[in-house]
Amino acid sequence: MPKRRIKKTRGLPMTFELQHTDPCSNARTGLIMTDHGPIKTPIFMPVGTCASVKGVHFEELRHQVNAQIILGNTYHLYLRPGLDILEKAGGLHGFNGWERPILTDSGGFQVFSLTGIRKLREEGCEFRSHIDGSKHFFTPENVMDTQRVIGADIMMAFDECPPGQSDYSYAKNSLALTERWLNRCIKRFNETEPRYGYQQSLFPIVQGCTYKDLRQEAAKFVADKGADGNAIGGLAVGEPTEVMYEMIEVVNDILPKDKPRYLMGVGTPQNILEAIERGVDMFDCVMPTRNGRNAMLFTYNGTMNMRNKKWEADFSPIDAEGCYIDRIHTKAYLHHLFKAGELLAMQIASIHNLAFYLRLVTDARQHIEQGDFVQWKRSIIDQLGQRI
Repeated sequence: MPKRRIKKTRGLPMTFELQHTDPCSNARTGLIMTDHGPIKTPIFMPVGTCASVKGVHFEELRHQVNAQIILGNTYHLYLRPGLDILEKAGGLHGFNGWERPILTDSGGFQVFSLTGIRKLREEGCEFRSHIDGSKHFFTPENVMDTQRVIGADIMMAFDECPPGQSDYSYAKNSLALTERWLNRCIKRFNETEPRYGYQQSLFPIVQGCTYKDLRQEAAKFVADKGADGNAIGGLAVGEPTEVMYEMIEVVNDILPKDKPRYLMGVGTPQNILEAIERGVDMFDCVMPTRNGRNAMLFTYNGTMNMRNKKWEADFSPIDAEGCYIDRIHTKAYLHHLFKAGELLAMQIASIHNLAFYLRLVTDARQHIEQGDFVQWKRSIIDQLGQRI
């Protein structure tokens, strides 16, 4: 069978147009243009760790979930299938057939989570594969090269993601290392070209744990780089929720308003709405699919555990206002599938949760445009976290 060809485009730089701002908050809407298509913000990005979003086919991502962009994970893709296969396929777009934009993380979070099997030093980080124990070494330079091969539209800088409860001394030293690494990432990025005929963008990451002065320093350092967009990392790692919101405010007071802001790895529907109110544009999290595989559904009325007996004879739709799959299947049917251990249960629940997250940010966008985002958010945020 001949290799699938992805159409090469003109190779225009990524752009961001700020379209609307909420009169009572920092919430905003925008439009990111990439060579693989547009992204309307605020946006949630399904996580496709190993070149797929777990349990969800790309047809469902396109037509049920309405995903505009997905993530790939540099660490996992580097280890498997490996860069040789990805390059022969024409990058991740050619390998998995997803023709819309892709963002790749740097692999830093995964590497630094390998406690006991990684060694950190100035040059980079040595680690052992979780698959076979083989040794590998990530540097700012080869992580840029790796993401060039993967072919993501948006690449992330290589950073250290310090533990959430790090003391001030560790956090300060870690941030200094991340800033030195960012300079090296930018240098390598500027020295190299995309491999597949379309442009790629590099987003720096703001670190600094929960220390206001470090976050301010990091945001200023990142803002001065003039990148196409900027990310906020190292949050939702155990700190109190209110502290996370405070750090978002601190950082977004400094990051440029004319560039998209990406809050990495966050989070619950409530987290997302609070962050949108504080000026965040882009989100990702494994929660919709991970929780879905464990029978937890997110809805506007709260969360549902589909293994609970209360759903056994409930023949109402999973979500009458949701996607097509929500409307044609009942709660009783999904309850049965989970009790029977059917794989279809995890697929339906994952599609539902992802579609709900995309619906949530789409509704947020509409209310920002209407100028009543804050009132709408306040009217629904408490019930989002209730258990039904």
